[in-house]
Amino acid sequence: MLKSWKVRFGLGVLVFFVLLAIIGPLLPLDPRANDFSAISQPPSAKHLFGTTQFGQDVLAQTVAGARGSMLVGILAALIGTLIAVLVGVPAGYFGRAVDNGLNFLTNLFLVMPVLPLILIVAGYVQGTGPWVIALIIGLFGWSGGARTLRAQALSLSSRDFVLAMRMVGEPHRRLIFFEVLPHLTGWISAMFLHGMIGGVMAEAGLAFLGITDSGSISWGTMIQAAQQQSAVLRGFWWWFVPPGLCIALIGTAATMVNFGVDEVSNPKLRMARRSVVVRTRKVVEA
Repeated sequence: MLKSWKVRFGLGVLVFFVLLAIIGPLLPLDPRANDFSAISQPPSAKHLFGTTQFGQDVLAQTVAGARGSMLVGILAALIGTLIAVLVGVPAGYFGRAVDNGLNFLTNLFLVMPVLPLILIVAGYVQGTGPWVIALIIGLFGWSGGARTLRAQALSLSSRDFVLAMRMVGEPHRRLIFFEVLPHLTGWISAMFLHGMIGGVMAEAGLAFLGITDSGSISWGTMIQAAQQQSAVLRGFWWWFVPPGLCIALIGTAATMVNFGVDEVSNPKLRMARRSVVVRTRKVVEA
């Protein structure tokens, strides 16, 4: 998987932003400091990303915003993926009454309008920090993944090797953790990456609508502040481009890593890729 330049690029970008979120507070950058001698200034040697209308350094805010946005994205993805695994895998493996109950729960969340529900719940707890926002996003974003895992677990539970181990008396716990789940790692990884992208974008959307805590700093709150101060109309592009570019890079990087995960988890994709390479070499040699 790491031989692909797309995967290497994607992992490099994700690791960079994770490290930026971790070591950001240790850097000598104050996102709330005001430099009244540089109000709404474009990028310069003193302020590499320029300043806001209040003289705050955009680079410092972008670095500080990485922690809030990445925290929401990763935590929401962990919560959503964990719930999807806990609901989808047992439903597909056990079937019958367990499947009926868990599938009803999945369908209930699946038909719910997720975005309006998130807006309503977040509105009731207005002013909350990134932890609560991540919890809300994760709790309402697991149903699609659970449906996919249920279908895959249902298929695996009827395979010969699982049926044979059931006949010799292997406990269900061992079969699920050592026989079924290893075959679902590709799906779970892709689900986590998709959830992380969704979490980062959902946080940005909620912050843009003014629902999240205005005192916290994230890429979403930066875009919201730029919109409130009419940065687009006034030509202050350096205020909103860095956070928007960071969100776009996160989405692109996660998508590229997902390509590599698909190739590893799906042998047909690997064989198709190799056949394309072989045909291309034959054409070039001819």
